[in-house]
Amino acid sequence: MTVTLYALDGCPFCEDVHEALEEADVTYDTHWVEALHSERNEVKRASGQRGVPVLVDEERGVTMCESENVLEYVEETLAEGVR
Repeated sequence: MTVTLYALDGCPFCEDVHEALEEADVTYDTHWVEALHSERNEVKRASGQRGVPVLVDEERGVTMCESENVLEYVEETLAEGVR
């Protein structure tokens, strides 16, 4: 499984996603981004916007942002895949 999380250190929404991925026992990589939106070009290339968190699930061809959507996806799709 190839899952990547774009996150900002100290971002509470990113922390929530990290915790959900850990609880679901999902293997993932974290790309830590810059605090300045203007410096988040890697996030923009991946998702078309510069906000975080952004989750990229290459296996399923899914890229998503907005922590509530990401948390729902982790619970309903990724956690189910490891059970």
